[in-house]
Amino acid sequence: MKPIPLDRRKFLLGAGSLVLFAGLQPGRLWAAPEFCGYPFALGVASGEPAADGFVIWTRLAPRPLEENGGMPMLGVAVQWDVAEDPGFRRIVRKGEAIARPELGHSVHVEVDGLKPSRPYWYRFSAGGQPPSPVGRARTTPAIGEKPKQLRIGVAGCQHYEAGLYTAYRHLSQEPELDAVFHYGDYIYEGRGKDDKFVIDAAGNRMARQHVGDEIYTLNDYRRRYAQYKSDLDLQTAHAAAAFLMTWDDHEFDNNWAGENDQDGAPPEVFALRRAVAMQAWYENMPVRRAQFPTAQGIRMFRRIDYGRLLRVHLMDTRQYRSKQRCDPSMIGRKPCRPLDEQGPEQIIGDAQEAWLGEGLKEDFGWHLLAQQVMMMPYRYPENRAAGAINTDSWSGYPQARARVVDLIERRAKGNVIVATGDVHKHHAGVIPRDPNDLTSKPVAAEFVATSIASGGDGSDMPKGWENVLAENPHNVLFNDRRGYQVFDIGRDEWKTSVIAVDRITEAGGKKSVVAKLAVERGKPEIDKA
Repeated sequence: MKPIPLDRRKFLLGAGSLVLFAGLQPGRLWAAPEFCGYPFALGVASGEPAADGFVIWTRLAPRPLEENGGMPMLGVAVQWDVAEDPGFRRIVRKGEAIARPELGHSVHVEVDGLKPSRPYWYRFSAGGQPPSPVGRARTTPAIGEKPKQLRIGVAGCQHYEAGLYTAYRHLSQEPELDAVFHYGDYIYEGRGKDDKFVIDAAGNRMARQHVGDEIYTLNDYRRRYAQYKSDLDLQTAHAAAAFLMTWDDHEFDNNWAGENDQDGAPPEVFALRRAVAMQAWYENMPVRRAQFPTAQGIRMFRRIDYGRLLRVHLMDTRQYRSKQRCDPSMIGRKPCRPLDEQGPEQIIGDAQEAWLGEGLKEDFGWHLLAQQVMMMPYRYPENRAAGAINTDSWSGYPQARARVVDLIERRAKGNVIVATGDVHKHHAGVIPRDPNDLTSKPVAAEFVATSIASGGDGSDMPKGWENVLAENPHNVLFNDRRGYQVFDIGRDEWKTSVIAVDRITEAGGKKSVVAKLAVERGKPEIDKA
C-alpha cells in the first residue's frame, strides 16, 4: 500500500488551528499557578488590525532573564478582556487562552466581532495576579469605506546597548495613532559588551548591556527578546497602538540573505539558526496564526487594508534574496557576488513580486510599501568603509529593483509611498525611473525613518556627510538623529512628520520636528508641508 502524500506545511497549520489556537487543554496544565513574580513583566501588545478586530499578545515571564522566564514547563490558562472604554465598564469580548511552554508561554488571541474605525482597550489576567497593563488598539475602516484621515507611525532599529528608548516614549504620546509600522531590527544578535552605559534620570551611570554571548539557540533568542521587552518605554509604545510587524536582519544575523549568513556558514547549518530565530520572532510578536512558523519558514509578506484609503503591503526583503553583491568591506571576509554579475537575482522573490503586482490596484487612494532597506538609489560619501553603494539595499539588486519599479509605474499611477528603515538616518526622496539619472521621472516617494536607538545620539549632520544632499538631487532631507516618523494620510495629500530626539545616551531626551513634508496624490514628488 502506497503511503498517503502529506503536505507538511498544511499539516502543521491544520494542527495549529486545532490544538494551538482553538483553546483545547494541553496534557499538563498548571491548575493553581503561584508565580514567582508579576507574570506580565514583558507588557502587552496588539497588531494585525482589521475592520472587525486585531491580535492581542502577551508572554508570561515573571523573571524574564532567568531560564524559561521563571515559568515551569506547564501550560497556563490566561484570561483576556476587550472593552469599549479604558475603565472596562463595557466589556464586549472576553475569553481564555493557553500560554504554552512550547511557545515560550506566549499568547496570541485573534479578537473578532468588533466594530470598524474605533478604539478598544484590552488586558490579560492569570492565576489571581494583578492584571496586565492595559493596551489600546484601533480597528480599521470597513471594507469600501474611504475615511478622511489616517495616522501611522514608523519606527525600528532599537539596539538596546546603543541607548535609551526615549523615542518610543514620545511616539506613545502621539495622538490618535491608527498603527505603528515596525520595519525591523527589533533585537540585535551580538554578544554583550562591558563598556555600554547610559545616564539615568538621577544622573547616575547605568549599565545597558546585552545579557550573554551572541545568540544561536531558541533559549538565547527568547532571553534576548525578554531583555528588550523589559524596557518600559517600548512597553508603553506597544500599549498605545497596534504594531504592524516585519523583520530585517538583526532578528537573525547581521546582513543575512536567504540561505546565507554573513560568515559563510553552510546553508544547512544556518537553516537551524533561522528556524529558531523565526520561532522566537513569532512568539514575541502580535501576529496572526498565518505567521506561525513551519518547515518552509514564515510567510511574512501580507496586506492590511484601511478601507479604500490605504493598502499597506508588509514586505519581506530577507527571506528570499540572493547573496549581496560584493562591496569593499566584504571581499575576502563575507560570501558575496561580484559587483558586475549579470545573472538572475532576487530580493523579494518571484512569489512576492507577483503578489505585490496583483495587490497594486487603482481602487485604493494610496499604497504603502512597508519594507526594510532603501529602494531609491543613493550615493554615500566616498570615505564610507563599505563604499559609495549600499549593496545590502535595493541598489545591490538593480535587476530586482527595475522589475518592482516597473510594477509600480504600470499599476499604481503615482500613489505609492515606500517606507524604509535600516540605515539609522532620516532620508526623504523619490525613486527615479532611471537609477543612473537621479533627476529622471519619479515613480514613487520614499521616506526612510531613522533608528530608535541604533547609532547612539547622532547629530543633525555628521562629519563627512555635508555634501550628501548635493550628490543626491532626488532627496530633500537628511538627518542623523534618533527618532521616528508619523504619516498623516489624507485623501489627496500624504504628510510626513520627521521627528528627532536630541539625546538617548542620557535620560530626558527632548523631541523636535525636523521637517514636515508632503506628497500630492498622483504626483510622486516631495514638498515642504
